[in-house]
Amino acid sequence: MAAGHSIDPGRWRAAFDVAMGRIAGRFARVEPRLRAGRLVLGLLSDLPRKNCWTIAEWAGEKAPYGMQHLLCRASWDADAVRDDVREYVVEHLHDEAAVLVVDETGDVKKGTHTVGVQRQYTGTAGRIENSQVAVYLVYAGERGHAAVDRELYVPRSWTCDPGRCRTAGLGENTVFATKPAGPRDDRTVPGCRAPGRLGDRRRGLRRQPETAIRPGGTRLGYVLAVACSAEVATKAGMFRADALAAKLPKHAWQKLSAGRGAKGHRFYDWAVIDLAEAAPGHRQLLIRRNRATGELAYYRCHSARPVPLSTLVRTAGSRWRVEETFQTEKGLAGLDEHQVRRYPSWIR
Repeated sequence: MAAGHSIDPGRWRAAFDVAMGRIAGRFARVEPRLRAGRLVLGLLSDLPRKNCWTIAEWAGEKAPYGMQHLLCRASWDADAVRDDVREYVVEHLHDEAAVLVVDETGDVKKGTHTVGVQRQYTGTAGRIENSQVAVYLVYAGERGHAAVDRELYVPRSWTCDPGRCRTAGLGENTVFATKPAGPRDDRTVPGCRAPGRLGDRRRGLRRQPETAIRPGGTRLGYVLAVACSAEVATKAGMFRADALAAKLPKHAWQKLSAGRGAKGHRFYDWAVIDLAEAAPGHRQLLIRRNRATGELAYYRCHSARPVPLSTLVRTAGSRWRVEETFQTEKGLAGLDEHQVRRYPSWIR
């Protein structure tokens, strides 16, 4: 098992069994519950390819049909399992200053039948490709980070075709939602009180970003990357983000670390501008300047109460954790190697 060289296999297996025991009640029968455990172990194995055929063979099964049945037709509640996993993550990585990071990743696919596939931009390839794109929510704290939710992006080319949605297991009443709309509003993340970074300037929000996550019925603050052309309201009127940055005096910039990277602290120059928007809470424009190149990045910020610049900087610097999560999931668990076509199988 790819459990890490410093981990005692016996202790790791005991912890694995405890984790699987937490979701045992979500399965109607013992057979799919046991097979789910073998599926996860197969995903964590060193198989060069990870699909129902290879994992079934690795698990000692003669054919892939049992694994396929688990993902397609067996009776178990995938969303309840997701909630169990989220609670497990928060319990073990709990951090009062944890950040929730929302970002997308894509998988290049062939054909047109895999749910959500169309020609669209994916950062995985760095260009427009025939691909499937999903939005993930990552819980990130000082003790570690892990994905706790997921939602597939379903383009208009799918939602406008009820028959295609029905065939893919989506349901004929599926409506179009922009990428930041998933994970959905009714999901909560307990024990997370710090501002969360929601989205990326390339994606673009189509609604108020603070409604994207409501932990325990309350709204999180956010640090949201936006384009240089984003217009914000100040006491002097509406301005583009880059126009405001150009007006800042030298003393407005502070050198602060966005967190540790592979080569030590990542230092940038930072500035913050208070905004005058008629809405509850404290709203600011955060600007980051690369000390070597002078390149600027912009973030809209919101919090219920004023927070120090260091908190905003730490939150903005949390994005690397979602990128590392994607790399780990794809390298360790074969997230980008799935061969399922229908929505129920993907979500499971």
